[in-house]
Amino acid sequence: MNRLKIAIIGDYNFTFNAHHATNLSLDHASAFLELEINYYWIKVGEAAQQKPIYYDQYDAFWIAPGPYQNPFYLNGIFKRLLDLKKPVLITGESFKLILEYLIAFHQLNGTGEKLISENLTTGPYFEKIEILPNSKAFSKLYENFTLTELSATRYSLYPKLIQELSGSWIDIEALNQFEDPEIFSMKEKMFFVACAFYPQVSSTRDIPHPIIYTFLKSAIEAQALASN
Repeated sequence: MNRLKIAIIGDYNFTFNAHHATNLSLDHASAFLELEINYYWIKVGEAAQQKPIYYDQYDAFWIAPGPYQNPFYLNGIFKRLLDLKKPVLITGESFKLILEYLIAFHQLNGTGEKLISENLTTGPYFEKIEILPNSKAFSKLYENFTLTELSATRYSLYPKLIQELSGSWIDIEALNQFEDPEIFSMKEKMFFVACAFYPQVSSTRDIPHPIIYTFLKSAIEAQALASN
């Protein structure tokens, strides 16, 4: 049986449904794939202070939803994860934060404009998001899974920003019903996927979320490549 070690980077709070669902969704996917996994929550501030060699012990990384005690620390973490050849899954608020990192890194906002909205989801409840796959890969992933997801985060992006990012660095994998990007992946990466919504909340034991079990499958593939 394959064994995986997953780092969940986030400031865990057992009262947050999305955090509890993160653990459960990994259990669902590992049972579905007949994997043995160990996952560890690592506080954002702690992960940011580690040397690059620290990350070598993990097979894959999940940036969990916030809130974060200090979101600024995620910039250094994004840089390290982008340098690795290991799967990365990003969900929730960190969707916006990695976009802001890419904007700054590639100097895409010389005029200081507001290119990404604030969170457009309001209130204490999850909002229903309709997923409109924009690629063959994600159309296939959602072939037998509901297109309705749940989220407490939603962002609108300046159209020119989408054009610039998708030209060289990212692929828009899915839009939502508001025609805003909801899922993107980094180009030339085995699996580096960011979702503005919370796929873990829609996962069940009977029907694990396809993005999450694909994340784990990619970790197995990356592990095999590293051992060869």
